[in-house]
Amino acid sequence: QVRLADSGGGAAQAGGSLTLSCEASTRRATRNSVGWFRQAPGKEREAVAVIYVDEVIYNDFAKGRVTISQNAAKTTVYLQMNSLKPEDSGLYYCAAGYLGPEQDKLLPQNYNSWAQGTQVTVSS
Repeated sequence: QVRLADSGGGAAQAGGSLTLSCEASTRRATRNSVGWFRQAPGKEREAVAVIYVDEVIYNDFAKGRVTISQNAAKTTVYLQMNSLKPEDSGLYYCAAGYLGPEQDKLLPQNYNSWAQGTQVTVSS
């Protein structure tokens, strides 16, 4: 399994920005997909954005407001969120896994390594 540590959450005003970070402590050979997921109270966990090999995939609600990126060593993945909305509030998790080309890259169940989560709270 990949050991992950996420950070960077906090409180923000609507319209503001936050950048989350996720550090992976194991070799890249054990994972080919890393991404960010979120879960609001009473709702199912959903993908925000993932990097599968070198392909960036965004969930529809994140397009245009969110940028996922990684450092050159591919050991840290960032999630920059702009134009935040109150509905963006929730617990944000970094996750990693080794997915086949036919697997849904945005499906949380396909990821087997998860960080502890970092809280994002957006006020109006």
